[in-house]
Amino acid sequence: MDVNLLSALSDDSLLPNQVNQRQLSIAVSAIASGSERNAPLNLCLILDHSGSMSGEPLETVKQAAQSLVDRLQASDRLSVVVFDHAAKVLIASQLAADTAKIKAQIGRLEPQGGTAIDQGMKLGIEQLADQRQGKISQAFLLTDGENEHGDNQRCLQFAELAASYNITLNAFGFGYHWNQDILEQIADAGGGSLTFIERPEDAVNSFNALFTRISSVGLTNAHLLFTFSPGVKLAELKPIAQVMPETVELPVQSEGETAVVRIGDLLIDSPRKLLANLYIDPQPEGLPILAYLQVRYDDPASSKTSLLSERIPITVKVSQDYQPKPNPEVQQSILTLAKYRQTQIAEAKLNQGDRTGAATMLQSAAETALQMGDKNAATVLQANATRLQSGADLSESDRKKTRMASKTMLQDNN
Repeated sequence: MDVNLLSALSDDSLLPNQVNQRQLSIAVSAIASGSERNAPLNLCLILDHSGSMSGEPLETVKQAAQSLVDRLQASDRLSVVVFDHAAKVLIASQLAADTAKIKAQIGRLEPQGGTAIDQGMKLGIEQLADQRQGKISQAFLLTDGENEHGDNQRCLQFAELAASYNITLNAFGFGYHWNQDILEQIADAGGGSLTFIERPEDAVNSFNALFTRISSVGLTNAHLLFTFSPGVKLAELKPIAQVMPETVELPVQSEGETAVVRIGDLLIDSPRKLLANLYIDPQPEGLPILAYLQVRYDDPASSKTSLLSERIPITVKVSQDYQPKPNPEVQQSILTLAKYRQTQIAEAKLNQGDRTGAATMLQSAAETALQMGDKNAATVLQANATRLQSGADLSESDRKKTRMASKTMLQDNN
C-alpha cells in the first residue's frame, strides 16, 4: 500500500523581489493495489449507559452497536467498555467470531448512575493498546451528558495518549446535553471525528456511516514532513489546518529543520485535505523550490512503521510578467477554513454576550458556506444568525448544529 501526495499553491506565480503569502493545499490518501487487503480492525465501543440514557436512547445505541458486530470480519477484534459514574469492561477484546454471544451481551446492558467519561476512555484505551499490533485501532466513544463524575482534563490527556499509541478516538454526542467543547477536543486530539446524534433513531445510521469510513483506512499514524528553503516558512499563528473530512487546526512540531504535522489515518482513495499558510521572502526570477513535502506513515497490514513516501518539491514561477491566477480548488479549501474560523469567532462573541457581533459573524459564515456550495450549512448558520438578530436565544440544539456546520459539509437528512 502506498501514499498519494498532491499539492497546489493558491497562486503558483509570484512577482520577484517582494514578500509574498501563499496558501498551500495538500491532499493525502492511501493507494491500494487490487490484491492488497486492509489490516484487521481493532475496535472498542465506549458507551455511556448512565440513567439519562434510559428508554429509547439506550435501546437504539445497543441496536447501533449490534449492527456493527454484524459487519465485523472474523479476523477483526472487538471490545466494549461501558461507563456511568464508574466504568467496566463489558466485553474484553476478542475476535469477532461468536457474534450472537457478543450481541446478546450488548443487549443486556441497562441504564444506571451518572457520567464519568474519562474512566471509560481509560479502560477503552487499555483494551485497544494490547491488541494494536498489525491492526487498525479505533474507538467509538458515545455519551449523552456532561462529565459530572469525571475530569475533563484527564479526557484530553487520554485522547493524546491514544494518538501516541496510534489509536483513533471518534466521539458521538447523543441528544442535546453533552459538552460540545470537550467532545470536539477529544475527537480532534484523538485524530477522529465528532458526530452529533440528534435523535435516537439516527444512532444506527451514524454508527454505520463511521464504520464504513474506518473500514477504508489503509495506512495509519501519518505525519506530514515539511522541509523549507531559506526565506520560506509557515505562518506563526494557525499555520496549518485540515479542511477535509473535518476542519481541525493542527499543531506543528519540529524535528531538526523539518516541520512535522500529525494527520493520522489515511483512507483509500479518499484524501485528507490540508491547508498551510506560507510566508515567502523575496525570490529571484525563475522556478525556485519553496519546500519539499513527504509523508511518514505506518502500514499495519505489513506491520511496518515509519515508512516514507516519495519526497515532492513545491515550486513557484517568479516573473516580472506575473498575472494573478488563483487556483479554484485551493480557493475551496480557503473558504472551508474561513467558514470554520468565522463560526468560531461567532461562538466566542456569543459567549461574551455580544449577540450583535455573533449574529454578524454567523451571517458571514453563512455567506461563505453558500459561496463554497455548502447549502445545508448555510441554512443552519443563517437561521441562527436570524434568531440572534430577532432577540431569541440559541438552544442547545442550535449551538451543536452550528458547531457541526462549521466543521463539516452537512448532509441532507431529508
